[in-house]
Amino acid sequence: MTMFKRIFLTLLLIAVVSFSCVSLWVSNHYIVPIIMYHHVNETVEIDPMVVSDKWFRWQMEYLKKHYFDVISLDEFVKAKLEGKKLSKKSVVITFDDGFEDNYTYAYPILKEYGFPATIFVPSNQMGLEGQMTLTQLKEIAADELITIGSHTREHLYLPDLQLEEQKAEIFGSKEELERLLNVQIEHFAYPVGGFDETSKQFIKDAGYKSASTTNRGHDRYNNDLFELNRIRFSNKDCTNDILWMKLSGYYNVFRKLKNSH
Repeated sequence: MTMFKRIFLTLLLIAVVSFSCVSLWVSNHYIVPIIMYHHVNETVEIDPMVVSDKWFRWQMEYLKKHYFDVISLDEFVKAKLEGKKLSKKSVVITFDDGFEDNYTYAYPILKEYGFPATIFVPSNQMGLEGQMTLTQLKEIAADELITIGSHTREHLYLPDLQLEEQKAEIFGSKEELERLLNVQIEHFAYPVGGFDETSKQFIKDAGYKSASTTNRGHDRYNNDLFELNRIRFSNKDCTNDILWMKLSGYYNVFRKLKNSH
């Protein structure tokens, strides 16, 4: 064998091994993006809690144009429990706080695109100024595209509460929402993303299937269904490059995570 052939075969072998290692890393580190929204309205302000109806529509159009498979939180959790791998074009949409503008602006756009979403609601705040009413919540809860989840009763930061207070917020919100909306409440979101091991255990004991945080989950890969890290979207996310990065499936691997409480 000539020197040239030996060099060529050596380089080829290195390339094959490198490609295999990269492919394995990519396969093992992909995380289905879980999007988190709060307000959706007509504002043009730059605020991490707000996305305008214009940019929200643009983001939904991006998902459609780039052939993302928008799945429900139920589907995501079921796949995790069954050990099934979801496609690398999967994405989950969630909203926190049950704001009325979710009903006015986001819900019609979601229906237009046929995208499922989960809305986490503080049970004792429905009907307050700026919040969805019971009638509005009943309407969207009856739509198979929308899943209602719990966001405690009073939107209180759980790590600051005494044990009995935590338990009342976690168990009580589930019972109230199920009674008022006549649906199963199976998913929970921590207000401000804060949690501790006690609140996690109460959530499991109450019968929830998952609990979502912000970027406070200790498990970057979202294998722990009771501390699911989510990716905030707002008016800042209005370029193709930003959406590509946040929806790549590797954003959680590299971003900084906060303390859980």
